[in-house]
Amino acid sequence: MEQYEPDGLSAAQTAAIRRSLTSGRSALSRRSVLRAGGVGALTLGGLAGLSACGIPPAKREGQGPASTDVSAKERTVAFSNWTEYMDIGEDGKSRPTLAAFRERTGIAVKYTEDINDNVEFFGKIKPQLAAGQETGRDLICVTDWLAARMIRLGWVQKLDPANLPNAYANLSAQFRRPDWDPGRSYSYPWTGISTVIAYNVKATGGRKVDSVSQLLDDPALKGRVGFLTEMRDTVGMALLDLGKDPGKFTDADFDAAVGRLQKGVDTQQIRRFHGNDYTSDLSKGDLAACLAWAGDVIQLQADNPDIRYAIPSAGYITSTDNLLVPAQSRHKTNAEKLIDYYYELPVAAQLAAYINYVCPVDGVKDELARIDPELADNTLILPDKAMAKKSRSFRSLSSAEETAYEEKFAKLIGA
Repeated sequence: MEQYEPDGLSAAQTAAIRRSLTSGRSALSRRSVLRAGGVGALTLGGLAGLSACGIPPAKREGQGPASTDVSAKERTVAFSNWTEYMDIGEDGKSRPTLAAFRERTGIAVKYTEDINDNVEFFGKIKPQLAAGQETGRDLICVTDWLAARMIRLGWVQKLDPANLPNAYANLSAQFRRPDWDPGRSYSYPWTGISTVIAYNVKATGGRKVDSVSQLLDDPALKGRVGFLTEMRDTVGMALLDLGKDPGKFTDADFDAAVGRLQKGVDTQQIRRFHGNDYTSDLSKGDLAACLAWAGDVIQLQADNPDIRYAIPSAGYITSTDNLLVPAQSRHKTNAEKLIDYYYELPVAAQLAAYINYVCPVDGVKDELARIDPELADNTLILPDKAMAKKSRSFRSLSSAEETAYEEKFAKLIGA
């Protein structure tokens, strides 16, 4: 295992990160932009793409087919990721952490931003995976529900703990045991994605908005409330507000949550279910309050002091984007070293400072403070114990549940 420099970032790298935070980077986060299509990937059409394209039924967890690992001979790794999900140098082109990884390990990273949508991306690699062929990718980053499905299908390789000492030691407790990969045998999170309540204090007349009940029932907010087009976030938050655990709910619980949201539609309390454009509407005050992703809130607050957020006392939903090694990858060891590298504290801090999503790496606060003390104190990036305790995950769904629930949700939002 290569030994990485413990003191982390150089002065030049630190300065570059500070500049990147104020250099006019897109006001829309990676997550909101790529969920913009609303239900395009998440409604019946998207689900049909998963079930009608020859994917066999989900099966028990199992390691993907063994492949020949040529990492020792071929010092390379192909990494597919979402856009705006990697730090960029002040020149607008370089990737500082990837460059440092190559310098330290001799492993070149072929980095491709070719994930625009979970279902669309899965459609690209499904034929090779189903045929037992390599995808041309050694490391991919997909959202938890798709990661769960790939693991069930046996299309992901089991990770070698010996190559992941930093990841094993530094993974935050909040992310250690998802029900779809307990113990993280097949995956490690790239980021956490927190769903919170955001509001424009000017539009609310100075009032705080801190519960789903308030969003749905407060007459002062009528017609100026937004919910997300992501079923797991919107229904999950409604379940929590009803006192139900999103990790253990029943069909009846789901129907009750959807029914409550439907009332909000029928009474026109809810203005709309939104994709990426909620950021501009919230900033202008057209939306007084809405469900939002934490990464967006951080960026909006930098430009508009009227933007506030609240964590409901009932709790909030957290999902993850996750790193996986596809079956038949030829550079599994190199991929594992890259995963482990991003769990080294200085590197994790540099990534978090750029993308502004929840950092899944424990103990990173001091390193992040070296880059930007305000970010280090922001619980939307580094949840404290009290906030982490309120975090809940939407449970894994069977194929039948997924189809039924998405159909009901599509009807709710008019998709």
